[in-house]
Amino acid sequence: MFDSPLSASAYEILEVDPSVDDVELRRAYRLRLRQTHPDTGGDAAVFIQVQRAWELIGTPDGRAAYDRRTGVSSDDGAEWSGWRPPSTRTDTRPRARSYGHPGGWRRERYLTLIREWAGRGVEVPNPYDPALVRSAPRELRRLLADALAEEATARTVSDLGMGFTVWHDVAISTDPDDKLDHVVLSPSGLYGIMSEDFGGVVGFRRGEITGPSVGTRAPVTATLARMRAVAKAARVKFGGAIVVLPDDDLSQAVTPLGSSRGVPVVVVRRSALAMVLRQGVPGARSIGGNELFDVRTRLQHTVRFV
Repeated sequence: MFDSPLSASAYEILEVDPSVDDVELRRAYRLRLRQTHPDTGGDAAVFIQVQRAWELIGTPDGRAAYDRRTGVSSDDGAEWSGWRPPSTRTDTRPRARSYGHPGGWRRERYLTLIREWAGRGVEVPNPYDPALVRSAPRELRRLLADALAEEATARTVSDLGMGFTVWHDVAISTDPDDKLDHVVLSPSGLYGIMSEDFGGVVGFRRGEITGPSVGTRAPVTATLARMRAVAKAARVKFGGAIVVLPDDDLSQAVTPLGSSRGVPVVVVRRSALAMVLRQGVPGARSIGGNELFDVRTRLQHTVRFV
């Protein structure tokens, strides 16, 4: 929890300074519980975040470990693994067919900009240092957060096995930001997937994702428009649209948002994505036999990558 470059820290969730003593920390936790409890008009998702924040920093040992891991305190012996590039797999189990580089453009862009911002002509020893990332402008942190979200989805799909095929970073136009994060072909259907991290709890209104962290963007509308572009170019039909968000930003595992032009849309927690892809989005049309082979061939000949 709170390992996203955009998400609030455990201290921010409890609305205290990291230097606060243990007595004041406990007092702040109890206050935040009262403020966010659903029975008193609070937000259930934020209430859960408060509880999880306390689980992380509510004990001296847990707090010390959290501070080292997130850069609140320094410890030359501490290890940090949250924002490093994905490691090379040694697992030899069959994987899904995978094309493209998930999160590649955004991670490369982040590295360029963070070095320009922090280095000012001097080499940055570790562009993923937690303290450095937390202090960077929000637009830089968003680049890294989006790259991490896409990489997490890619790992999930890869683990589903050879029955799945996925194309990452599918270009829609010459603008690198105008892309569909993933196109997944499976026996349960053909899906367009966007992996997002807005850095906060979200809500829903009229089939769209809303919330302070989302701002004026319309992620569902953008996803569907990009899916239509891919469908038209490849002459295929998508069975569903999926928006994947961090677990802590959603109050339930799967949230259906209705259908657009016959394409059902769901928003899912990251931990629920594998289940949704295996079982299928409710209302999505399944694909099998010769049609599956035909759809794969059409996409393979059409898809361009960022």
